[in-house]
Amino acid sequence: MRLLVVSDPEGSASALIRVLAGLSPPDGGHIEIAGLADPSRDGWGRRIAHLGPQPGIHAWMTPREALALAAGLLELPRTESTRRIGRALAWARIPPEAVDRPVRRGGPPLLQRTGFAAALIADPEVLLLDEPLRALETHERARLLRLPGRRRTIVLASRYPASEEGLATHVALLRDGKVALMAGVADLETLSRQGIAALADGRAAAVVGR
Repeated sequence: MRLLVVSDPEGSASALIRVLAGLSPPDGGHIEIAGLADPSRDGWGRRIAHLGPQPGIHAWMTPREALALAAGLLELPRTESTRRIGRALAWARIPPEAVDRPVRRGGPPLLQRTGFAAALIADPEVLLLDEPLRALETHERARLLRLPGRRRTIVLASRYPASEEGLATHVALLRDGKVALMAGVADLETLSRQGIAALADGRAAAVVGR
């Protein structure tokens, strides 16, 4: 599933992603990811990856250095580290001539591709994204999110759902912190804030009218 999360107020979707990623504490309740409630590395900690609007990569770092750091934090064996780095570089389409140059020389597109590639090093089952690839064209963002291999869940928070055409299979609407809609993208007339709100209102009215 590739789930697009839209919210009212707009910042709620980003806040949810940060809570799920363990970057912000929840005010109450508990979190389960991949059927686990333990956020440590022995629970779901190593089964998720997060990427926000700022990937946290220093401008002087090269893509290879950033990915090597990600592999080192995971304590991957050298052979496995090399394999995953090569696979991530290829999927993110970071050109060979840019791999060993500072990311600042490639501007925001290279920085965001590198951040996404670094997130893939963990081979995550759940990928939590918060406006992470704005510098890339929509068709390229869609390609990046169609990850090969085993089944994955991608949760994408966006303030501009109309620009995410082709990226998501499902959409969720949060209103005042509660889920007001969970639907397939095919159920929407338009992938816009107005279209999503209209579907949520229509379903709510149908429930009340029963």
